[in-house]
Amino acid sequence: MKDCVLIEGLTIITTIGVYEWEKTIKQKLILDIEMDWNNQPAATSDNVDFCLDYAKVTAAIESYVQNHRFELIERVAEEVAQLIIHQFFVPRVKIKVSKPGAIPAAKNVAVMIERYK
Repeated sequence: MKDCVLIEGLTIITTIGVYEWEKTIKQKLILDIEMDWNNQPAATSDNVDFCLDYAKVTAAIESYVQNHRFELIERVAEEVAQLIIHQFFVPRVKIKVSKPGAIPAAKNVAVMIERYK
C-alpha cells in the first residue's frame, strides 16, 4: 500500500526517564507517526466515514502517553504502535519518538520503529 496518513510533531508532556529526578517531573516528547491507510475510498466518495480519523488517533495517543509513566522512549514507541494497530486497525505504523533536551550537546534524541498488524 502506498497511501498513508501522517501526524507530525505531536507534542505530549509526560513522565519519562530512568533517573530518579526525571520520575518527579514532566518532560516533552515529540511524535511523528506514519500510518498505512487506503485513502482511495474516501477520495473517490468524498465521504469522511472512509477516512482514518486522525483526531481520534491523536486523542487516544495523547491520553495514553499523558496518563502513563515511562522510563524509555523505546517503550513509548512500542506501546503507541500497538495502540494504533489494535484500536484503529492500521496495518502498518512507523513512529518516531523524540526527546529533545535529553542530551545537552545534541539537538534531539529519538527512536524510530515500524510495526505491522
